[in-house]
Amino acid sequence: MTIDWANFTPWASLAGGILLGVASALFILLNGRVLGISGILGGLLPPRAGDAGWRVAFLLGMLAAPLVFGLLAPAGFVQAPRIDAGLGAIVAAGLLVGLGTRYGSGCTSGHGVCGLSRLSPRSLVATLAFMGAGFAMVFVIRHLL
Repeated sequence: MTIDWANFTPWASLAGGILLGVASALFILLNGRVLGISGILGGLLPPRAGDAGWRVAFLLGMLAAPLVFGLLAPAGFVQAPRIDAGLGAIVAAGLLVGLGTRYGSGCTSGHGVCGLSRLSPRSLVATLAFMGAGFAMVFVIRHLL
């Protein structure tokens, strides 16, 4: 195994992890809710009166933040990710992730960040399942196909 030093970004990854942890902690402290994206989105299907506003604002903020950052960041500061998949594979992957989050009663942010920090056994099992499935899929794609 070798490390791709040209694309190794430990400081950006650490900063992103810290931001996610702080945001999750603040969200649960200020709102009493777990910061799980699938739960936030799922709460809009169907929407409940008085509960949809903050969910829509949160999701719009998630969409707007990278766009605003891209406008404000210096040129060349962030490179666009390269995705080696067609539109069909991306749509299928998104649908499978959505289905998995429904069966798993949450997503990686809800279980992996918030659930594990609360020492939830269910979140530990879910996170191990998410990670194991991801490892297995990478192995299959890179070595068997």
